[in-house]
Amino acid sequence: MVTVTEDTFGTTINPLTKKEVTIRRFTISNDRRMSMQVINFGATITSLKVPDSHGMVDDITLGFDNIEGYLTENNPYIGCTVGRVCSRVGNGNFTLDGKKYEVTKNFLGKHMLHGGTHGFSKVIWEVDQIRPDGVSFKFVSPDGHEGFPGEVVAIATYTITEDNCMRFCLEANTTKPTPVNMTNHAYFNLAGHNAGKQGMTEHIVKIKADCITDMDEDTVPNGEFIKLDNHPLDLRKLTNVGTGLRNISKIAKGYDHNYVLKYTPGCIEKQAKAFHPPSGRCMEISSNQPCMHFYTAHNMPDLEKSNQPMIIGKGHSLYEKHGSFCMETHWYPDAVNHENFPSVILTPGETYQHVCIFRFGVYDPNCEKHRDVVCD
Repeated sequence: MVTVTEDTFGTTINPLTKKEVTIRRFTISNDRRMSMQVINFGATITSLKVPDSHGMVDDITLGFDNIEGYLTENNPYIGCTVGRVCSRVGNGNFTLDGKKYEVTKNFLGKHMLHGGTHGFSKVIWEVDQIRPDGVSFKFVSPDGHEGFPGEVVAIATYTITEDNCMRFCLEANTTKPTPVNMTNHAYFNLAGHNAGKQGMTEHIVKIKADCITDMDEDTVPNGEFIKLDNHPLDLRKLTNVGTGLRNISKIAKGYDHNYVLKYTPGCIEKQAKAFHPPSGRCMEISSNQPCMHFYTAHNMPDLEKSNQPMIIGKGHSLYEKHGSFCMETHWYPDAVNHENFPSVILTPGETYQHVCIFRFGVYDPNCEKHRDVVCD
């Protein structure tokens, strides 16, 4: 049985209306000791708790204890819903139907990142529906918001199931043709949100992708692809994250790459998995999206360098470089500027829909059934 309860998570100023609002928080729980908390600021996951193979329950997503943490300038989009367009828009502009649009340049002063200064991650969403298994949030993005054309009505629904799956569904409609490419930016550590680099490097991951999108020195896609055959970024076989980071250290600061998935249009397919052998926790990701950005948080503070501002998370934890990972499913990044990428333009009368399912369980290396689940 799944239950949903509500409380509050502090107050803040709505960046669009400039009025003070109370942040609403929802706790979604099942009988198998899994629970998730979400707030209507940025339609953000603030907590996700699951048991390990010994029955110990821990929070496996990064987050903050109060709304003030999410408002800090160095919050790297922890747990939030990202849009109207996630990832990059190169040079902060694109051309649609012969008209050039300039959007907010909030990345390196010349590109857009994750929807702009007050994108979907930084606004107050309405509570659209409290469901038996979760909650739906609604945000109306006005025509011209962050430079994008058309009014977009977005719905973000977060639910859990009785068999320990977390599901999000992101939907949108528009009044004018406009790019839409949304995702959730949760940071995971299956050893526990505060397990840091030590716990993170114990993980084993697999992503079903034959290539990645190439990028320039600003990490903006350049329209080319890199095949992963005999490449250190290849994750088609189970790979220890610590070993992988060492193997790619000469070509990258960490995993921060868009993997092009094996993809069947209209289908929700198993695309990636991660597990943490010491705790036994495992996570399998399925979605209807063609790409996954795998990111190992190399832009988080290096705790060995005291000149960087710290990110103080839940329970006064210090979140660090290579101490967590994101597996963000979505469409091709910067697709608006590359004709060879599938289009992300949503038109009036169409409905954008992004479904992603995270299935959590425990792994016993002595169990043949469990070994098949993790290694298939």
